[in-house]
This record gives sequence, C-alpha cells and structure tokens, in this order.
Amino acid sequence: MTDAETSTGTHTRQKHLSRQVPVGCAACANRRPGWFCSLGSAVLADLELVTSTISLPAQASLFTQGEDAKCLYLICGGYLKLTAGRLEDRQMIVRVAGPGSMLGLYAVLSHGVYEVSAESLTPAQLRPVERERFLGFLRSHKEAQMRAVQCICQEYRFALQDACRVALAETVAARLGRLLLELANQIGEHLNGGGFRFPLLLTHEEMASMVCTTRETVTRTLGQFRKDGWISIEDSLITIHEPDRLHTLV
Repeated sequence: MTDAETSTGTHTRQKHLSRQVPVGCAACANRRPGWFCSLGSAVLADLELVTSTISLPAQASLFTQGEDAKCLYLICGGYLKLTAGRLEDRQMIVRVAGPGSMLGLYAVLSHGVYEVSAESLTPAQLRPVERERFLGFLRSHKEAQMRAVQCICQEYRFALQDACRVALAETVAARLGRLLLELANQIGEHLNGGGFRFPLLLTHEEMASMVCTTRETVTRTLGQFRKDGWISIEDSLITIHEPDRLHTLV
C-alpha cells in the first residue's frame, strides 16, 4: 500500500467519528431493530445495571483471537473490524461491526475463547458486560434469552455469507459486488429508491483480502462500477445506486 493510500484510509476513518451516545440505552439514536440493544425499556434498564461504558480510539485492539472470553461487548457507536488468523502469519477480515452489534456472545455463552480479534476502525463507544453478570442477566429475562439466540443466528448468517462470497462467486467483480451488498446490509442505511449508503471504512487492500484478489484489481473493479453508474464514492461514503446490478453478478 502506498503512503498516499494509507493517509487517505486513515483520513477516511477519522471522518466517521462516532455520534455522541446518550447516557441511557433507551434514548440512544444508534439502536438498531433486531439487535440486542432493541430490547424493551425495562429490560434495557436492567442491562445498564450490569454494564459499564468504555471508549476506544481508532486502530485500538479490543480483544485478541484465542483470549479467554471474560466479557462481551455491545457497540454503542463507531465501527470495529473482526479478523481471524495471526498478524505475524496471515489474517482475514471476517466482517465490519457497527452500532448495535454484540461481540463475543458465542464465546461467552460457551465459556470459551474469542474466535476472532477485534480492532476499532474509528473511535468507538462500547458497553462491556462481564461473563457471569451477563449470564445472570439472561436467566432473569426471557426476552433477552430470545434476543441472544437471534444474535447467534445472525452471526451464523454472516459466516455463511463470508463462505459463499469466497467459494461460490466465480469472478472478482462478483465477489466484490457481494461484499459491497453485505456491508450495505450490515452497516448501511436504506435510501429512497432502493439504494444503500455506508461509510468507506476499509482500504482497497483490506477489501482485496476479503475477496481473494489484489489491491489493484479492487481499485480497477470499483472504478468500473462507478463508470457504469452502479455506485458512487463521495465524501468517504459509498452509495449503491443499482443493488440489483450487483446481485446479477453473484
């Protein structure tokens, strides 16, 4: 990666600073339907009693693959990347997690270790929950138990999408198109007319690692998508204008 691209990637991530997160979970504007933090107000109030709040600067490690899972983390604001593998050998970016995501849920429930490493892409605010306190919270709230099951199912879906992107998409354009659609659904917002918009948080080299190709090929393919009018990239945001076109590549 060139120094210019590294500088651009860092600048891009700094532009997407987390929004201010309200003190109370029930009033938080970052709450996402279907995620753990969309629990009822009374259950959320009890969740706040067993959590604290922490802040991470950009490019800070939260936990490392193989560590004992003593806590899980609810993302209140900001974005983190989850990676598998060791830095000194080879790493693969599994996905980007944003507000509403819960990290380490399976590891905590199974009394195991973290299966991935987590590093902040932007400044982030999180609510850590110690394992035993979270298990006690689940025993007291059936709604939270069901939501935890839904979150585990969502993680399975993300893992399946990742495997299908690498194994089933025959061309780089198809793999990159699938990746853009996954990011749009995971961290993006729906636009009128059926499009999506999401922050450009990954460098071309990082996207290349997720679609098994080179940085140059990602740059060239994104350029073709822009030329065809399927996407646009402006002010560190990717807008997908023609999601159906990207679907046809898969």
